[in-house]
Amino acid sequence: MRDIHGAGHVERLETAARAKKALLDQLRPKAAAFDPHFEARTARRQAELQVVREARASAKAAKKQALEDARLADEAALAAEAAAAQDTVRGARKVRKALTKAEAKAKRDARYAARQARR
Repeated sequence: MRDIHGAGHVERLETAARAKKALLDQLRPKAAAFDPHFEARTARRQAELQVVREARASAKAAKKQALEDARLADEAALAAEAAAAQDTVRGARKVRKALTKAEAKAKRDARYAARQARR
């Protein structure tokens, strides 16, 4: 190494420039090394991602189908309940009509019997 104390101004500047250049060279990014297995790893990673995506998509579709089935079952139960309520109302109406018809027939028969009794 040179004697810095005895060096001239220009030599000190050159030494400082070389030191600064050496520091900057250490910080510069190095050239990337070629990886022979890069494409294979990338393809394998893409295949794994595709498998995971397909599994998620099938799980999502199954969940959606289950929700749709549950909704349809609820609608069917509500429709059956409404039909049963309507049948109950219809049955009550039929009973009332039958009673009304029977009462009307009884009144007619009573009038007929009264007419026959008067003769």
